[in-house]
Amino acid sequence: MKKAVVVFSGGQDSTTCLVQALQEFDEVHAITFDYGQRHKLEIEVAQALTKKLGVTAHKVLDVGLLNELAISSLTRDDIPVSHELQENGLPNSFVPGRNILFLTLAGIYAYQIGAHTVITGVCETDFSGYPDCRNDFIQAMNSALVKGMDRELEIRTPLMWLNKAETWALADQYQSLDLVRNETLTCYNGIIGDGCGDCPACHLRKAGLNDYLDNRAAVIESLKQKNNQ
Repeated sequence: MKKAVVVFSGGQDSTTCLVQALQEFDEVHAITFDYGQRHKLEIEVAQALTKKLGVTAHKVLDVGLLNELAISSLTRDDIPVSHELQENGLPNSFVPGRNILFLTLAGIYAYQIGAHTVITGVCETDFSGYPDCRNDFIQAMNSALVKGMDRELEIRTPLMWLNKAETWALADQYQSLDLVRNETLTCYNGIIGDGCGDCPACHLRKAGLNDYLDNRAAVIESLKQKNNQ
């Protein structure tokens, strides 16, 4: 029996990964992290989506310690999300160590349930400048988990080389475009669906959707070519 663990936030990317995983695996377990993020609504959205989609199990883990250690606009209500980069070249929405922690815990969960695949929606093509969304980080993390647990494990990143338009096309391929558009939460200001329209996450999401809707045939062909590589 093929089992997978999906790191699931209830946003566009992780939901697209989840609907794909449900077609490819016999058992799909979702894991969501409560780290005192700016909008706890995303946990409720994740719970509603996993129930609607019928995942095997959905675990919500309290990792509030991350909030104490990592200062970011996504962990502090008094720090507004900025479009400008900080002196270190990173956006102030970057949460240091977040994906290191999340993938470690997802790997442990996979170990316990007998899954050999962890799926995460990180992307290097249309990312927000986060170093823990890059392929070299994922490869290093994958190697560390395999060595540290002495067990076969693959961290799968279906969106790594897709742009946002192609991510929308992938959701549409699994008949989930409307679900992803209307019921996910990507907005940094906590507005479900199309969001506030002003934060960096909304800008990226909207630009990708418009590109897909305006150039559907070309985007679908580009997605096919990448899937066949």
